[in-house]
Amino acid sequence: MSIKVTNLSKSYDSFKVVNDINFSINRGEIVGFLGPNGAGKSTVMKILTGYITEFQGEVFINEKSVLKNSIESKKEIGYLPEHNPLYLDMYVKEYLAFQASIYGVSKEKTTLTIDKVGLATQANKKIKELSKGYRQRVGLAAALLHDPSIIILDEPTTGLDPNQLLDVRELIKNLGKKKTVLFSTHILQEVEAICDRVIIIHKGKIVLDQYLKSLNLNDNNSLENLFGELTQD
Repeated sequence: MSIKVTNLSKSYDSFKVVNDINFSINRGEIVGFLGPNGAGKSTVMKILTGYITEFQGEVFINEKSVLKNSIESKKEIGYLPEHNPLYLDMYVKEYLAFQASIYGVSKEKTTLTIDKVGLATQANKKIKELSKGYRQRVGLAAALLHDPSIIILDEPTTGLDPNQLLDVRELIKNLGKKKTVLFSTHILQEVEAICDRVIIIHKGKIVLDQYLKSLNLNDNNSLENLFGELTQD
């Protein structure tokens, strides 16, 4: 079991952002994590990655508690947050070398990661000179550098043009052959194109957790229609 979440809740004052949710994800699964704005998606992802440490319930990453084994569980994860934090005045290659040094990743492996995410032609540019799509690729490269077994991506295709979108979709598919991938998106076609499974959260509660093949999606029973029905106020 790569990810296990048990009775997870998170409140801010009296407002419950995440309300007693349970799910588990196995290695080799690509899972789309969906929900309207404010549903609790990013909060759950921040808990999984150790950015939020005050919550109720239990969360395990490769059987390591994110509270009791914080550093060890973080080593298992590559994370691209929704608002991709980058040092804009650094060169791409320089920034990724800096990130690699934190994990003890070799120069050769850093170069391979740059090639894998399609950044080779941009490696000698400053990050502030890049388009939003290429900046997303820099964040994705940073998440993959240490070869984590679990990849958590919050809106990874934001700002990508159609060609870049196809490239990143293919990359995520390939990652999912050996790793666990959990990613959120508002583009439901991405989920149908990439995912094995979908989890939909609404008002802090899981309203759907199923494999796509079991949903028997078609023109009359689309993921978009299902999403709309499950997230109506």
